[in-house]
Amino acid sequence: MEEYDKTLDSNSRREEQEIEEKENQKLEDYGQMTLEGNQRKRKIHLLSIIGEVEGHENLSGNSKATKYDHVLPQLAQLEDDDSVEGLLVLLNTSGGDVDAGLAIAEMIASMSMPTVSLVLGGSHSIGVPLAVSTDYSFIVPTGTMMVHPVRMNGTVIGASQTYEYFDMIQDRILSFISSHSRIAYDQVKRLMLNTEMLTRDLGTVLVGEEAVKQGLIDQVGGIRDALVRLYEMIDGQAV
Repeated sequence: MEEYDKTLDSNSRREEQEIEEKENQKLEDYGQMTLEGNQRKRKIHLLSIIGEVEGHENLSGNSKATKYDHVLPQLAQLEDDDSVEGLLVLLNTSGGDVDAGLAIAEMIASMSMPTVSLVLGGSHSIGVPLAVSTDYSFIVPTGTMMVHPVRMNGTVIGASQTYEYFDMIQDRILSFISSHSRIAYDQVKRLMLNTEMLTRDLGTVLVGEEAVKQGLIDQVGGIRDALVRLYEMIDGQAV
């Protein structure tokens, strides 16, 4: 009987070690992990969007990047997992590929579980739609959000169709932001085309409380506030 108990304990420890190793590997590969050590026994999935949002082309090996082809399957798996009760998105991104960023944002916005985002260092460019894609959003007091026009690399054809295409891309971004936050379409556009703030570009940088006042973000706060809000949403207590 004693040998049997020892075998069970050994198997249990091995299983726990395997689970921990998988979580560590997932955090290292994708910037994701599961939070379930809280007193409320809620299972929260953590998704970090760090560095540049990578699109169809690979970035250099020295760049911090969030790969959308990794994130999208993970989000689909989360939606299909009944044991996961909420999603917390941490953002510190310089922006990146428009299509990839919007794809992730649309995916997050369509999830059935409660979702909360927290902007840390910054959430610039296509990071703005990502920040507002959740049910509720936070920004730390020193966090920044940059709204600016779409930029394009490579050869640009000087034809009217090119500018119409730019307008179409910008309209997709503006429409998503205005429909998932408290800011109107025209106001986001004014921030995007502002000529008075950035010396070498158009756009606006909003810091902490300014992002809340403009209606982009719901509340200034940190990780504790974000988790408390998520727990309340899961428990049906959030107003």
